[in-house]
Amino acid sequence: MRLYDYLDSGNGYKVRLLLAQLGQKYDWTDVDIDQGQTRTPEFLRRNPNGRIPTLELDDGTNLPESNAIMWYLAEGSRFVPATQIGRAQVLQWMFFEQYSHEPYVATPRYICRHFPADHPRRAELPDRLAKGRAAFAVMEQHLSSRQFFVNERYSIADIALYAYTHVAEDGGHNLEAYPNMREWLGRVAAQPNYVPLLARPK
Repeated sequence: MRLYDYLDSGNGYKVRLLLAQLGQKYDWTDVDIDQGQTRTPEFLRRNPNGRIPTLELDDGTNLPESNAIMWYLAEGSRFVPATQIGRAQVLQWMFFEQYSHEPYVATPRYICRHFPADHPRRAELPDRLAKGRAAFAVMEQHLSSRQFFVNERYSIADIALYAYTHVAEDGGHNLEAYPNMREWLGRVAAQPNYVPLLARPK
């Protein structure tokens, strides 16, 4: 397999972290999103949506979308519950991550790290950060009586939510008000075969 990815991407990191924890070998290609490398004809043949990560499977199939890639890789493993309701609850949190969390946690981080202080997109930050805090409040309440998001076991739901939450302060978020969430971040980072966000795949 080959993962087309950008090292600073939390969406790519989800896949890299899962692959490391599965012990899965793969090749890695860096795609610089700031230099338009996801918009080249070659890349668009892999993913017409022009986004990373995209996983090229051994048979040549290209699978985009980080959460779809994780589901493909993790199906049948310890990272996906065996019960129907457990699987549905994992998907519930993965959908939450993409709809209610990622636009308000990942996007502020991208704006802060990739655009100058006078860039027009900085005007988006107050509203995005407010909605990010609303997502964190949901997570904080859920984690008030749980170690992990589903079935008291580490799963791809945790990986999906961890990827951008643990670097949320890069985008202007303050996590001090979420002690349950911060403890959960520590539990995720303590999992076997953990790799940090900016660890370049070998």
